[in-house]
Amino acid sequence: MESYPDIEIYLARGDIARLNAWLAEAIGAEALAPAGKRQWRTRGGTDVTPVPVLLMEKAADGFASLWFDSSHTPWATDAECAREAARRLECEVRCSLGGWQPGDDPDRFMQVLPDGTEQPIDWPDSGQ
Repeated sequence: MESYPDIEIYLARGDIARLNAWLAEAIGAEALAPAGKRQWRTRGGTDVTPVPVLLMEKAADGFASLWFDSSHTPWATDAECAREAARRLECEVRCSLGGWQPGDDPDRFMQVLPDGTEQPIDWPDSGQ
């Protein structure tokens, strides 16, 4: 399976301490540092294949967006990352159902719960 060019997941709870511990273990990232209003950045990976990370608090309906701007992550897809994040961060995580294609419904997402339950959901953009 080909890795996505980047990974984006949405977290019900953006616990910075827990995120830092998970990101350090998963991609060798430094602690998240403030990078503007409700934004945090860090970088993992290696010098040769860096993995820039951006956390935006309250990006969509109170969920935080966690974006890995690299194809060099331990996860091939958003769903793989969402499953690990839900388990490790003990919170609900949402992500796209798959690689988005023109014509796909932009409001369809996958919901992953800490107990491993997952289901497709409608999550319309409220414009918040």
